[in-house]
Amino acid sequence: MAQKPRVIALEEHYLDNEVKAQFSPDDARAGSSKFMSERLADFGALRIKEMDEAGIDMQVLSHGAPSVQKMDAETSVALARRANDRLYEACKANPDRLAAFAVCPTPDPKAAADELERTVTKYGFKGAMIHGLTNGVFHDDKRFWPLYERAQQLDVPIYIHPAYPHPAVVEAYYKDYIADYPNLASSAWGFGVETATQGIRFCLSGVFDAYPKLQIVLGHLGEGLPFYLWRINQSLARPGNKGDAKSFREIFSNHFYITTSGFFSDPALQCCITELGIDRVMFSVDYPFVANKPGADWIHAVSMNAADKAKILSGNAERLLKL
Repeated sequence: MAQKPRVIALEEHYLDNEVKAQFSPDDARAGSSKFMSERLADFGALRIKEMDEAGIDMQVLSHGAPSVQKMDAETSVALARRANDRLYEACKANPDRLAAFAVCPTPDPKAAADELERTVTKYGFKGAMIHGLTNGVFHDDKRFWPLYERAQQLDVPIYIHPAYPHPAVVEAYYKDYIADYPNLASSAWGFGVETATQGIRFCLSGVFDAYPKLQIVLGHLGEGLPFYLWRINQSLARPGNKGDAKSFREIFSNHFYITTSGFFSDPALQCCITELGIDRVMFSVDYPFVANKPGADWIHAVSMNAADKAKILSGNAERLLKL
């Protein structure tokens, strides 16, 4: 009988108390309830219990948004280093159940690259997660490219995760409804719009020409980009746009992985598989902002052959992250 595949979830969050203390009220709101605070602070009995109840074998932990992306350079570097040291100790206590993405101090890009290397080579971290914008700047900007050069050298991915949008965007797009629907600016819409825009900018920036082995991960089924791939590709190929040897669709499909974090839809999953192929889709929950069991129950119930399901459950993550 074939061995049952592991279930690995790789967008699963925690909050470091020292980093969290620097958050703005908007950024702190998502994890402020007693239910969330308890789970975001727990690396032991409660987290493992809820993994076991859902049949999740491993979580790859990542700090909650906006992590250190909205800090000054000196503060971000010092806090990231201490947070990563604490994260390593937490994972070391349950090495068969917990792995990690590094907290990445992008306000100092050279230090971010060095911290990525330190955590990967010393602690065995699986890459890094960066959130939203760094002090208003998208991460495709060339000042951040030292981080991507180092990620390619280390053969680890960078996970691009949403954060609360720029205040000017909130004011222009969401202010009329945000009092009644505060999540409109975050997980319901604003997160996806900003992070999808970041994904598009990466493809247009030339960073993948400079670092052809670089791999980026997007959660929430690619922030909607797989659905839009044909449209974006066709439109950017029209006269008046810069002509490139590689199409947008080719670049995205060769350099992006996506996860199911917080997005448990059969039709949406099938769209992603059709567009990107089964080898670029990985299971995630988005714990504790989304409960483990609904995500695990959903992926097990999806109609799919066993080999393909095993790739989504763990095989693709094991290959990309060397788990």
